[in-house]
Amino acid sequence: MFAIRSFSLLCRRSAVSTWRNKSQSAGKRLDVSGIYPPIATPFTQSEAVDYQRLDDNLKKYADLPFRGLVVQGSNGEYPYLTPEERVEVVKRVKQALPQDKLLMAGSGCESTRATIQMSQQMEDAGADCLLVVTPCFYRGRMDSRALINHYTKVADSSSVPVVLYSVPANTGLDLPVDAIIQLSQHPNIVGLKDSGGDITRIALIVQKTRLQDFQVLAGSAGFLMAAYAVGAVGGVCALANVLGQQVCDLAQLCVSGRWDEARELQYRLIEPNTAVTRQYGVPALKQAMEWFGYHGGVCRSPLQPLSKADLEQLQVKFSSNGWL
Repeated sequence: MFAIRSFSLLCRRSAVSTWRNKSQSAGKRLDVSGIYPPIATPFTQSEAVDYQRLDDNLKKYADLPFRGLVVQGSNGEYPYLTPEERVEVVKRVKQALPQDKLLMAGSGCESTRATIQMSQQMEDAGADCLLVVTPCFYRGRMDSRALINHYTKVADSSSVPVVLYSVPANTGLDLPVDAIIQLSQHPNIVGLKDSGGDITRIALIVQKTRLQDFQVLAGSAGFLMAAYAVGAVGGVCALANVLGQQVCDLAQLCVSGRWDEARELQYRLIEPNTAVTRQYGVPALKQAMEWFGYHGGVCRSPLQPLSKADLEQLQVKFSSNGWL
């Protein structure tokens, strides 16, 4: 039975690899443009993964015009999940996801070897592409040479496309621009999620990688309009877990060139977005999800619930902008 399964997986990987090579030889890359919520992982009160509540959230997200979902990103609390849980969550999402939606799975680990192994498991679980965060524990040694070597080996080993992931607020490490430019030339690295919010940097990356058909995704709804203005093609936005339609509306306004309307909507999203990201983080995102009819629930320890004062401030951020 094991031999049959292994042969089946080998055939699937071979077919995917063949398709990828044909697409690349024709000068095409996977189109990752659009809006993705980096979905939260619901837990029970005992901090076990709550797959029923995950399914409930997925049913509601299926009705929204997302390009796809990011699973096991920072907002999915992936560092607190076991490798087995990470893979199982991706499997469950794949089963529920409409066929026209992309599943972008976070597969980053600290070592290159572990990242390659996790990436293969995410492929087998049904990921359409991989979101690979920068390794950061030895950040003092994570220079361009180390990161280029890391991502090249991961992309070489993957049968599905790779999206680079720079999130300095969590890792303390910005993926260097020179490394991004070199990695953009790899045929299996299709883009970057940049969560740093430096629009000058994003514009420079877009400019320097234009000849590579390299796609940049904004890592937050707070600077989504600005990112579109300098050439980004979409966003992976925590706020889309809560205000999914509104974040998609903002993206459509930008794509349509309706900048005045986009600006007014962007203004109203900045404060709630900051609250559920840099200011209060995942506990705030999960609380906001509860207000808007989704299952957020508890976080896994050591993350703690919001204090009463923080909860009140979070509510003000949403209500003062007309969302509650």
